[in-house]
Amino acid sequence: MSINLYKRNFLTLKDYSKEEILYLLELAKELKTKKQHNIFEKNLSNKNIALIFEKNSTRTRCAFVVACNDEGAHPEFLSKTDIHLGGKEDTKDTARVLGRMFDGIEFRGFSQKTVETLAQYSGVPVWNGLTDEDHPTQVLADFLTIQENFGRLENINLTYIGDGRNNMSNALMIGSSKCGINYKVVSPKELFPSEELVETCRLWANESGGSITVTDNMDDVAGSDVIYTDVWVSMGEEAKSAERYALLTPYRVDSDVMKKAGNGCIFMHCLPAVKGNEVTEEVFESPASVVFDEAENRMHTIKAVMVATLADN
Repeated sequence: MSINLYKRNFLTLKDYSKEEILYLLELAKELKTKKQHNIFEKNLSNKNIALIFEKNSTRTRCAFVVACNDEGAHPEFLSKTDIHLGGKEDTKDTARVLGRMFDGIEFRGFSQKTVETLAQYSGVPVWNGLTDEDHPTQVLADFLTIQENFGRLENINLTYIGDGRNNMSNALMIGSSKCGINYKVVSPKELFPSEELVETCRLWANESGGSITVTDNMDDVAGSDVIYTDVWVSMGEEAKSAERYALLTPYRVDSDVMKKAGNGCIFMHCLPAVKGNEVTEEVFESPASVVFDEAENRMHTIKAVMVATLADN
């Protein structure tokens, strides 16, 4: 099966098939190996990339900038104070202006609607670097890391512990359901993912051979290949800190959780981590932790997305 993603947007893994996701992962592996051998083919030579950031970022910003530089493109960072996006100017108007000047646009911010509008009106590939609903570039990095540790995605038991309705949990559920992963959310009932998303993902999981489970019982981490967690308070929800801490303290990942998961289980986190909250220092710094491999893989997988959707055929 020939895969051609040229000029495609990358807004959510809902829009991508299992074969397309695996293709991006294979391309990321290839580009990672080439970088390790100091081979740079400049697939994006003379391309100009707009990087729009409403939210602060370490990994996403650095990954896009380095990936652009490696492939010969010019990245232009645009914070919310640099342009009129959604303020003085309609998002669709900003999209049409940027689309006349840039070859591709990355957006990291609050609303999924904003990244969708950019994609609808810009006329160039648009990539989702994070919204309140989704985080697809992170999931590609996570899946590459899982492949590097287990040699496969199918039938991996991936357990997410924490806020089950945040963007990270949503994105992992979508990606897992497409790729045959057994995805489990362990969360307080108050923070369960939306039933609509769960049911949609279960349909995809039935096709891929995976499964979706939602539970509030921490004993259900047993048999996990991967334990994954995220911060208790997402950007923009700081006012709910006390409520989140009360709900999520019983869902901290500590050494007992990792022991219960079983031998060979790895620990993952999209970072930044608040050590002592969602994960203990002991687990974060343990041999089971692959969080910095995962962070590096943001760069390789983001590079793959840009090359696949923007490199001239």
